[in-house]
Amino acid sequence: MLRIIISRLFQAIPTLFGVATLVFLLLHLVPGDPVDALLGETAMATDREALRVALHLDQPIGVQYMHYLQGLMHGDWGHSIINKHDVLDEIMERLAATVKLAAASLLLAVLLAIPLGYFAARHRGRSVDTAAMGFALLGVSIPNFWLGPMLILFFSVMLGWLPVSGMSQPGSMILPTITLGTALAAILSRMARSSWLEAIHMDACRTARAFGVSEATIWWRHAARLAVVPVLTLFALQLGAVLGGAVITETVFDWPGLGLLTIESIQRRDYPMVQGCVLMIASFYVLANLLADLLNLWLDPRQRHAA
Repeated sequence: MLRIIISRLFQAIPTLFGVATLVFLLLHLVPGDPVDALLGETAMATDREALRVALHLDQPIGVQYMHYLQGLMHGDWGHSIINKHDVLDEIMERLAATVKLAAASLLLAVLLAIPLGYFAARHRGRSVDTAAMGFALLGVSIPNFWLGPMLILFFSVMLGWLPVSGMSQPGSMILPTITLGTALAAILSRMARSSWLEAIHMDACRTARAFGVSEATIWWRHAARLAVVPVLTLFALQLGAVLGGAVITETVFDWPGLGLLTIESIQRRDYPMVQGCVLMIASFYVLANLLADLLNLWLDPRQRHAA
């Protein structure tokens, strides 16, 4: 198992290198100038040139790129162009809020998806199945940037029950959690339903039924054990997607996490901070894929022996 983990980690290095390279090039190709963000377009030419030299923006893009890669290899993610703060330190400060929101969203997703998937599979073709899968379809179809404002409009503006934005007030986590967690719950519930329906027709469940085991026990003990593998795999893969979705959700609710920091840095043309934020999100995607692979190997001995 240790050999497999080391192998997967080495495979992740080219992926992260490609992400760092792509983000660096894209940021330098988009319109805009960080000097304008700092001094304004009306600043004197001498001041603009002096700042450009101080920020090393006067160097060729190839030189800037090599300097960036050398910093990454030494654990130096650079410093913010805007406030001079260390990029990695500021990311870690914001990451706590994002992890808090992601954990609550994942918990909500599991609490919704497992019962929905079970009842939909248990009552396949009936009204319960139709209602559960209808919810799943809505959850997948409705984007976060629409659901979030609608929740704010109803629960915050019209009813006044919950705060509009931020994370300092009681109940401030409820609306962002619902916005981020419902889409994941929809995906997981569909997977849980299909996995349960496939597992209930396997030989292990037929044998248990032949020995007189109750249907409830077959569904929750035997079939659930067989169905959990693809559900856990999808759950692990969605860990990275939750952080990606947090970029939109945190912007809508002004949640002071990594997603909001990414958007703010893009708007201010803060190249080092944007590169650091995207690289951190990409790292979580890579770790999520690694976790999914390890779960598959742990739960399925056939894959473990094949690897």
